[in-house]
Amino acid sequence: MPIRLGPMNLDEYMSHDATGLAELVAAKEVTPKELLALARKRAQQVNGKLNAIVIPVDKEADAQVKGDLYGPFAGVPFLIKDLSQEYKGYPTTCGSRALRNDVATENALVTQRFLDAGLVVFGKTATPELGAKGITESKLWGPCRNPWNPDHTPGGSSGGAGAAGGARGARGAGSPLPRQPEPRRHLRNAALPQTMRLRP
Repeated sequence: MPIRLGPMNLDEYMSHDATGLAELVAAKEVTPKELLALARKRAQQVNGKLNAIVIPVDKEADAQVKGDLYGPFAGVPFLIKDLSQEYKGYPTTCGSRALRNDVATENALVTQRFLDAGLVVFGKTATPELGAKGITESKLWGPCRNPWNPDHTPGGSSGGAGAAGGARGARGAGSPLPRQPEPRRHLRNAALPQTMRLRP
């Protein structure tokens, strides 16, 4: 690994996966605060076109990087899905106007495990309404765009997560490891924004 002569830049940030970033944090080559700033910077550059991140998580992310972080992914910026991944103090809308004010009173178990792993959650990603469609175009948040061709869909129900991850590969995004969960259809959906998913 070449010796860095100054702060990490955006190109270097995007050249690493989550494991690589975590290793740099552990080696004190970069700070979680620096990584969060880079993630936000890139997200701001592309999210106006993609509409992948629909709920910023600012206060808690800032607090995380000011404190001590532990776990295998300590300090790595992360996005969670706005569906079944409740974050205390923030709405989980599931892409539905009926749930826009459904503020979580506690973290979902999966969200808590992400936090316990040291991940820095800085946003929630778009989904179709109630996760019920193969395209991410809710009336609440509007359409989410495919980073490789904004005229196309990134699929669904993890459209926002797929767009964020795919945009990073296309010199885009914010997080090197957005959460894109569970059913088999999501493995097919990953091909739309040209991302890869692994099933344990």
